[in-house]
Amino acid sequence: MSERHDIQELTLEEVMGDRFGRYSKYIIQDRALPDIRDGLKPVQRRILFSMNKDGNTHDKAFRKSAKSVGNIMGNYHPHGDSSIYEAMVRLSQYWKLREPLIEMHGNNGSMDGDPPAAMRYTEARLSQLSGELLRDIDKETVDFVWNFDDTEKEPTVLPAKFPNLLVNGSTGISAGYATEIPTHNLGEVIDGTIYLIDHPKASLDKIMDFIPGPDFPTGAILQGKKEIKKAYETGRGKVILRSRTKIEAIKGNREQIVISEIPYEVNKATLVKKIDEVRLSRRIEGIAEVRDESDRTGLQIVIELKKEADAQGILNYLLKNTELQINYNFNMVAINELRPQQVGLLDILHAYIHHRRDVLVRRSRFDLKKARDRQHIVSGLIKALSILDQVIATIRASKDKKDAKQNLVKAFDFTEVQAEAIVSLQLYRLTNTDITALEKENEELTQQIAYLQRVLADEKELFKLMKQELRDVKKQYATPRLTQIQKEIEEITIETAVLVPQEDVMVSISREGYVKRSSLRSYNASRNDAIEMKDSDYLVFINQLNTHDHLLLVTSKGNMIYRPVHELPDTRWKDTGEHLAQSITSLSPEENIVAVYSYTEMSPTKQFVFMTKEGMIKRSLMSEFDVWRTYKSRPTMCMKLKTDTDELISSFLIDSDDNLDVFVATYRGFGLRYHLSEVPVVGAKASGVKSVNLKKADVVVGGLLVLTEGDTPITVLTQRGSVKRMLAQELDTLSRAKRGLMILRELKKNPHRAFSVFENTEAEETLSVTTEKGAVYTLNPTDFPISDRTSNGSFLIDEKNDGAVFETHPIVSFETEQNEA
Repeated sequence: MSERHDIQELTLEEVMGDRFGRYSKYIIQDRALPDIRDGLKPVQRRILFSMNKDGNTHDKAFRKSAKSVGNIMGNYHPHGDSSIYEAMVRLSQYWKLREPLIEMHGNNGSMDGDPPAAMRYTEARLSQLSGELLRDIDKETVDFVWNFDDTEKEPTVLPAKFPNLLVNGSTGISAGYATEIPTHNLGEVIDGTIYLIDHPKASLDKIMDFIPGPDFPTGAILQGKKEIKKAYETGRGKVILRSRTKIEAIKGNREQIVISEIPYEVNKATLVKKIDEVRLSRRIEGIAEVRDESDRTGLQIVIELKKEADAQGILNYLLKNTELQINYNFNMVAINELRPQQVGLLDILHAYIHHRRDVLVRRSRFDLKKARDRQHIVSGLIKALSILDQVIATIRASKDKKDAKQNLVKAFDFTEVQAEAIVSLQLYRLTNTDITALEKENEELTQQIAYLQRVLADEKELFKLMKQELRDVKKQYATPRLTQIQKEIEEITIETAVLVPQEDVMVSISREGYVKRSSLRSYNASRNDAIEMKDSDYLVFINQLNTHDHLLLVTSKGNMIYRPVHELPDTRWKDTGEHLAQSITSLSPEENIVAVYSYTEMSPTKQFVFMTKEGMIKRSLMSEFDVWRTYKSRPTMCMKLKTDTDELISSFLIDSDDNLDVFVATYRGFGLRYHLSEVPVVGAKASGVKSVNLKKADVVVGGLLVLTEGDTPITVLTQRGSVKRMLAQELDTLSRAKRGLMILRELKKNPHRAFSVFENTEAEETLSVTTEKGAVYTLNPTDFPISDRTSNGSFLIDEKNDGAVFETHPIVSFETEQNEA
């Protein structure tokens, strides 16, 4: 068998690269991107050209869409009929194009995303404006190329009497490129183009006096003048497009939000459905009903609100969370000189002016040639009519038409063309009136030829003609601006009050970090039952709060956690709740909650006081802990701990330092009192200053704030289980960072060491004391008398049987909760 020579061996990489490269080039140049000159993609150009050629124009009757699609597909666009019909339908949709190029009878889709009727049901014709895109196409104004099967010729671009790329915009996706060019106002674009013709070096700012920004067919409000300018400069940019809304009062002392214009290319039905989903899911309270009241008179969506609903707050929420407001992204990519380019406003206008200049030059040449040819014939006819008898005699003496033409050329010096016109002349043209008409025509042709020569010779005359034609288009087709442009992008702020229904709830927080809120109903039903908790855990906070309140939680590792009450997990009162580590992963396993503060509004004057085990103290303003962006997943620092072994043990929130002293008690039985004003107010991340001068192996077991003047009873519990009450004021006031004075009498054998210190002003506040052997005692400090500074108190527990004190804490209940800020 002979070897075949028509087989190529190629690697897959070569084949893929070559084929995909060709395909990419095709869809970039010949499918998805518009031409910068006429603003049309190939399929759109073919639709307009084919319908124009078939006489399917605005001044004639509508014709079945299927017939037009068939002609376009058979002659110019060898692709699926659906792609042609879809492009044709889009050209007719007044909510997609600022100036529709096709008029359609029948269902051509809707703003709700409804599909159009099949092409066999609809009828179409070109709009009057598309006639301006096609005008003079038969005057050799643009280049034609052969179609796919070399049977017809089609234009590479349309003459385009107005800058259609800007007026109707474009959207498309190709390989490696996408385009998003917004629609503009025809009158404004023409004014800007005329100014640029007169001032080719005009700045963008000047052109933006004429073209301030896009003008969408759906109206709405465009925000961001700076962003528009950036987009016009570079071809890329992001602006805000917002629905036009108003709040109206309705009967029953209620209000409703009425939407009359929505952003460009937003599906109305989907938008209404999304707004209704917000109502159904109760993400915000206050929406009673959502209705689409659009009809043939225009778009109208009504959001009816409940009584006393915050209309502006609800509108802000909907603007932020639905397509009532969208980001519109400019990405102005067009085919310029056979290649895709990111273009700015000036680039588009310059390219259009250059194209239009070319069209007018070619049209003028065509008209000039035609006028000269006609004048040549007219002058021949005038000459023939002036020697009519001789001409007739010559023709009668001739054998046939060819001979007659030759005889006329010989006898009277007519040219071949003139002789043809004479022999073709009809007898009625020999009347006296006809010579007058011919002379008049000759005069008009002389003027036309002179004007066309001027246009071709003088660029000023050419541009004058271009401007006049643009003005004519503006006069006939310009419409008022629909989209309102606002200079600044308005920041939307959503108040919690709108998002969260106001409700009183019970909040509980445990030392180990379990948090929850429960309804008052659940609390009242289970208040006497124990909350499910680990044996090692206990509550540090119980309070009745509102869902609009906020919480700050101070941890033992110097962190501050923020939680709005409405974001706490909503569970039954008996349930443990949810651990903070489920949302905050950076908490260490041994980190505990030291204190919890609730507030309705952040105070600019209140201060936190923090004290640590290793003797540091600081003050920071409450406002340092205003809500931070990442609060859900990260705490913020409230005190920097200098060593890994240090921990925050005491926290207070105060209005001012007037009449307040710091009282610090250490493990070895030292107590120090000094005025709070000695502690500087510092930032959230500071370590603070030294509170007390600790001996080696000594630590702070409790820090309190006590009255400077007045009596503050405090309770000291020793490791041996002895309870001692004394007045903090028994200690003389010293200064910060001193060692302090002894508050326990030192024993040679088995001395007492301070285990914890509590301020005890409430008669009903009790403490829970657990020993090493698991015995639990309840301590009511008021059962013990106030003794002097050197006393060691009296025993609460039997040290020999129960072991030393292991852990102690206040027993927190709703009735005794004191932490509210």
